[in-house]
Amino acid sequence: MVDLNAAAAGFVAIGAGIAIGLGALGTGVAQGAIGSSGMGLLAEKPEEFTRVLILLALPETLVIFGFVIAFLLMGKMGA
Repeated sequence: MVDLNAAAAGFVAIGAGIAIGLGALGTGVAQGAIGSSGMGLLAEKPEEFTRVLILLALPETLVIFGFVIAFLLMGKMGA
């Protein structure tokens, strides 16, 4: 017999991993594009450093959202 609680806990853990993993993947892709463009901009206009830094920090919210979702999912495992 399959224990449904154990199977559900496994699916929740997989979902939490996917939430963090895809958030990190999306962040990496975005930061790669922003980083290369930002370095080109900084080579021509060094005074734009603050703007480039802010644009590089914005995609990090994807990982934070993924972590929050994973944390909420892991909280459901004990229920």
